[in-house]
Amino acid sequence: MARILLKKGEEKRIQMGHPWIFDNEVKAVEGDYAPADIVDIHDFKNTFLGRGYINPKSKILVRMLTRHKEDINEAFFRQRIIDAWEYRKKLTDTDSCRVIFGEADFLPALIVDKFGDYLSIQTLSLGIEKYKDMIVALLDEILEPRGIYERNDVPIREKEGLEQKKGFIKGPFDTTVQIRENEIKLWVDIENGQKTGYFLDQRENRAALKPLVKDARVLDTFTHTGGFALHAAYYGAKEVTAVDISEHAIDYVMKNAALNSLEDKVKGVAANVFDLLKAYQVQGENFDVVILDPPAFCKTKSALEGAYRGYKEINLRAMKLIKPGGFLVTCSCSHYMYPSIFAEMIADAARDARRIVRQVEFRTQAKDHPVLFGSDESMYLKCAILQIV
Repeated sequence: MARILLKKGEEKRIQMGHPWIFDNEVKAVEGDYAPADIVDIHDFKNTFLGRGYINPKSKILVRMLTRHKEDINEAFFRQRIIDAWEYRKKLTDTDSCRVIFGEADFLPALIVDKFGDYLSIQTLSLGIEKYKDMIVALLDEILEPRGIYERNDVPIREKEGLEQKKGFIKGPFDTTVQIRENEIKLWVDIENGQKTGYFLDQRENRAALKPLVKDARVLDTFTHTGGFALHAAYYGAKEVTAVDISEHAIDYVMKNAALNSLEDKVKGVAANVFDLLKAYQVQGENFDVVILDPPAFCKTKSALEGAYRGYKEINLRAMKLIKPGGFLVTCSCSHYMYPSIFAEMIADAARDARRIVRQVEFRTQAKDHPVLFGSDESMYLKCAILQIV
């Protein structure tokens, strides 16, 4: 087995729990290896730090699987999957949930989401791709799904030297499946929906709408397939406008509204949210609750400045649309928009909007997306519930 020797000082981040070894942190590689092989990681004093898979095509040279000298085999992956599943059974509703959240479940670059009786899987690195057939067989054995679909149609795979692809692994089956989230029934498009089909990470934040929306006029922007909008309507809003730039998404909003007998309360609008917020301001529209759940505006640190401006603009305009005493539910799933920067942006937007804002709650992602201390990338979702007073 090849050995990776780190430069002096580079071991500290690894000792604190981070699972990635970057190529510029390596002093030497001893021994022969092939891409995706298992290698041992040692610090500059030759102290063993862990074991993981290597890919010289990636800037993340090694992704660590374990801190112990143990075999990486079928028994290893079976225990990892069982541990992840037992965690979910203890802490969340397993009707639909994230079963495996990559590094936070000590299976780097592996994402598995459960939608009812079906699984959607992503293998996002060369090392985990090597074990995909074994992992799929174990998932089939442990969770006994009726079908498994591969959603590897993501550009990040190309950086690992992998092709983009999607399709049935266990099937075929109708990829439009019905799930339950809290009290809401939802149609999920596993084949063509965003990411693995649906954003499960906001489940607990959607439930947090309940005390805010009774008899309220609600605007839900970047609605995707209507998760926040439907919860607001179910929890007693008198009128909900759900906005997304995608006609496909709005079609699903209305299907989901009908599924829950909420079509009389929910109106779907296909529009650019930036333009619509501006137009509503000009028209003098106002709402009791506005929800902002945009896609990631920055996926790299270098894009943060532009993303900050985008977040500030939508938050500023939303604040101006909210009646005094109303609520803003504002989110960011951009990892580099750290909580402190997110809070700074909100304060900046409030100042320019000439609104006084107080925080009701600050929330993160659902429990089935656990945060691994030492691995900042695992904490990405911010959700602030604010009152505009």
